[in-house]
Parts: sequence; C-alpha cells; structure tokens
Amino acid sequence: MKIAITAENSDGLNSAVAQHFGRAPYFILVDVEKEEITETNAIPNPFAAKHEPGQVPDFIRDQGAKVMVSGGMGGRAIQFFEQAGIEVATGARGTVRQALEKFFGGELAEAAPCAESVEHGHG
Repeated sequence: MKIAITAENSDGLNSAVAQHFGRAPYFILVDVEKEEITETNAIPNPFAAKHEPGQVPDFIRDQGAKVMVSGGMGGRAIQFFEQAGIEVATGARGTVRQALEKFFGGELAEAAPCAESVEHGHG
C-alpha cells in the first residue's frame, strides 16, 4: 500500500508534516507492507503555489496512493479523495515517521475539515 503524507521538506521520514494540504511543498510517498516501510520517495507538490479544486487530489491519486495523511485539509479536498477511493486522515503533527506511527496505531483514523477551511466556508 502506498501512503502520501504532506511535508514541509524533502527529508523523507524525518520531514515535518505540513499542516495545510494544498500548499504543502512536498509529499512523502511511503510504500508499506504489513506496517513495514519498504520505500520512501519525496516529490515536490507541483500545485503548492496555486491550484484549482481537485488538482492536488488527482495528482496524489496518479501517484498510486491509497491513503493521504495531512495536518489539515479542506472539506472539498476530503470529498475529492473519498470520490477517488482514497482514505484520508488529518490531524497529523511532528515528523512523517511520527504521523505514520499514529496512523498505524489508529490515532489518525478520521478526516475532518480544518478550522481554516470551515472559517472560509470551504468546510
């Protein structure tokens, strides 16, 4: 299974989790088999500066990810992922490694629109 995690930099599992999904500078793609990490790959977010609704979820889907983990995400993005059959988990903090540990431990099991998204009417 491939998991994508928003990241502030390209330091793999040591990257800080980005708190805003659409503006994340990088995505860390992690291949996992039975909760064991087999490969990691940092890819720049080609839409970090500007994007239209659905572009980033489509990009993540095209990378083969089955799960998207982020600090925060808007309600529309969550809907796009759900429509694509991709599981979403929000509320991640710390490093990518820590976020994965919390995801595997069931602590990041649900996605909810971030406060900023709700405040701006995107919720």
